[in-house]
Amino acid sequence: MKIVVDDLSGPEIARFLDEHVQQMRSLTPLESKHALDLDSLRKPDITFWSVSDGDDLVGCGALKALDAGHAELKSMRTRPLRRRSGIASRLLEHIIAEAHRMGFTRLSLETGAAEFFLPARRLYEKFGFRYCEPFADYRPDPNSTFMTRTL
Repeated sequence: MKIVVDDLSGPEIARFLDEHVQQMRSLTPLESKHALDLDSLRKPDITFWSVSDGDDLVGCGALKALDAGHAELKSMRTRPLRRRSGIASRLLEHIIAEAHRMGFTRLSLETGAAEFFLPARRLYEKFGFRYCEPFADYRPDPNSTFMTRTL
């Protein structure tokens, strides 16, 4: 398995992210959807990683700088057929290490509150994330769960 910074220029990652955004739209009301599309992920304050297993794209994740010490985990996704195979754990471990290396002291995230997102919330708990109030520009939302951890 290989985790690399991705410039988001390839058609495979574009399709992968489109599937992610479409799935999030199907699960979450539009006003509560915070998944970033391809253009939004191309901003200079975001570092994006893709995960491949051989020639197969199997996952992705991003880190968005909020300020000098605080970053947000964005766009974590594992290919549905590869869920529960350790990809998300390896990627999350990598992103946490990179956030620390970049000098961030806090890492936060927003994920869904619905049952579908329970495995993601459990993964984040396993990596030391704790539930918190909305951060950055987020507002309280019954469809969102907010989590944070210090680095």
